[in-house]
Amino acid sequence: MSRTADPLPSTRQRRKEARPQELLDAALDLFVEKGFAATRSEEVAARAGVSKGTLYLYYPSKEELLKAVIRENISQEIAEGEDIVRGFDGPTAELLAHLMAEWWRRIGETRASGICKLIISEVRNFPDIAQFYLDEVVLPAERMIGGVVQRGIDRGEFRPVAVDDVVHALMAPMLFLMLHKHSMGACPNLDRRLDAPRVIAMQVDLVLNGLVPRTAPRGSARKAKA
Repeated sequence: MSRTADPLPSTRQRRKEARPQELLDAALDLFVEKGFAATRSEEVAARAGVSKGTLYLYYPSKEELLKAVIRENISQEIAEGEDIVRGFDGPTAELLAHLMAEWWRRIGETRASGICKLIISEVRNFPDIAQFYLDEVVLPAERMIGGVVQRGIDRGEFRPVAVDDVVHALMAPMLFLMLHKHSMGACPNLDRRLDAPRVIAMQVDLVLNGLVPRTAPRGSARKAKA
């Protein structure tokens, strides 16, 4: 008995399945361009090519829409970064350098980098979003990077240090680069361009050279006894 192939989804069905992503893309663009407070829900709907009512079927408020944008563009990348950490079997210095480079490639070089500026500039007026960003982005990212630093300490590859402080030392330049990209770096007539991958590589190198175990120069112990 021959088996009938399943019918292909209709154009309308495919359009419906793609709609949430189209709304998230439109929201990200507008939030970064205009700011969260200044963007109206109907503008997001219009850019995505749907009605305002359709937008609310998927995302009942503008706050929920922003949360979905953050989950889609940052939280998901952090989760994939955690998978990289779990599956990495090489030296911790290589893992740390790879993780920082991937963070820039996946977030810093994409439209998602604008979320950082958006949060810093507007989140004080939206405490619910502030708490959400802390729980979904800041704390998971700090745990991930901190876990890598602690891995290096536990394996004797890094000297004992205050892990939280090292995490901030690594993440602060990344935040600066994203802010610069969407402020000074967005001005076409300014002759001021930063090579973000080079800056990140240099920062990782500086931190790593402060993390490796310190050994006394040869002969120092003999001189001290003398």
